[in-house]
Amino acid sequence: MLDTSYRSAYNEDHEAFRDTVRKVFAEHMTPHLDRHEEEGIVGREAWKALGEAGMLCPTVKEENGGLGLDFGFNCIITEELSYLGSSAGFTLQNDITANYFERLGTPEQRQKYLPGMVSGDVITAIAMTEPGAGSDLQGIRTTAKKDGNHLVVNGSKTYITNGQNADCVIVVAKTDPEKGAKGTSLVLIDADTPGFERGRNLDKIGQHSADTSELFFNDCRVPMTNLLGGEGMGFVHLMEELPQERLGIAVGAQAGAQRAFDEAVKFTKDRQAFGKTVFEFQNTKFTLADLKAKLQVGWAHLDWAIKRHLAGELTTDEASAAKLWHTDFQWEVCDAALQLHGGAGYMNEYAIARLWRDARVTRIFGGTNEIMKEVVSRAI
Repeated sequence: MLDTSYRSAYNEDHEAFRDTVRKVFAEHMTPHLDRHEEEGIVGREAWKALGEAGMLCPTVKEENGGLGLDFGFNCIITEELSYLGSSAGFTLQNDITANYFERLGTPEQRQKYLPGMVSGDVITAIAMTEPGAGSDLQGIRTTAKKDGNHLVVNGSKTYITNGQNADCVIVVAKTDPEKGAKGTSLVLIDADTPGFERGRNLDKIGQHSADTSELFFNDCRVPMTNLLGGEGMGFVHLMEELPQERLGIAVGAQAGAQRAFDEAVKFTKDRQAFGKTVFEFQNTKFTLADLKAKLQVGWAHLDWAIKRHLAGELTTDEASAAKLWHTDFQWEVCDAALQLHGGAGYMNEYAIARLWRDARVTRIFGGTNEIMKEVVSRAI
């Protein structure tokens, strides 16, 4: 269990909410972790359970069906989910897509989607990445061409979180390919739209419980009212959401690092070698001491970043730096913790194996850590 006694980003309401999160996860997630991994998806029954507990899109305003809470409540869900060792796509809906709908949506769009997103009846995804365009979003080829008062969407996307579950996808497409980034728009595609097809649930190295998919759009015809935000403003809208998205990744990474450390401490204090516990060897103690010191620094920095974001002051380069540091650190801890497990760490029956596998992608999604360095360097 995460020790939150020394945290500075949260108040009593946040910590009371954390108790609820732990109880809901203990009932609806923990007993099913292995099944989620094997099936490659978290079923709708879990989404509904979280919705009933107020754990989906808690920042959504009351008039849109939500609780109107601050982003700190999202962070608590992310921390507990990551510490649990699940890669379920709840955080994508909480931290990313809900903001797009609430900030950019028309009254009709907000009414159509947000109450269901809060209750768990509507699952969403955002489709940016393409086979030939990853971190460089200006290179996307999916088009949404005008035809009267409709848009006709053609193209494909890949590595889309919640792709198998999604009822609605926010698609990044070129409405005017001649204008480059200024010709990019966000288009809502419902799963029942003719021409929309889901590809396979992708076979990944880790994060097996997250359904991650290929999506195809073949002459998907939708009304112009399915534009989310301004026409040609898609790239700007995406950039506006980056600080919160990258902070959310940092939050999950730090909690995942803590869980890996805790697993290593537990294992080394229990495992015997050469007549004493593995923990008693100087190499083990010094390795864990070094990681403990960095965890202390990491939590302090994370609380600083969360408080900056809650005050509306966290900049894109600060959030990018947080994503860079915490995900690099997560990998350092997970790899060291697996090493301290010895051969057992390579066995899937031990939690560290899953934590190690799942940590590898955090330095890639949300913008690769190489791109994070580029963003940070521009602010120097």
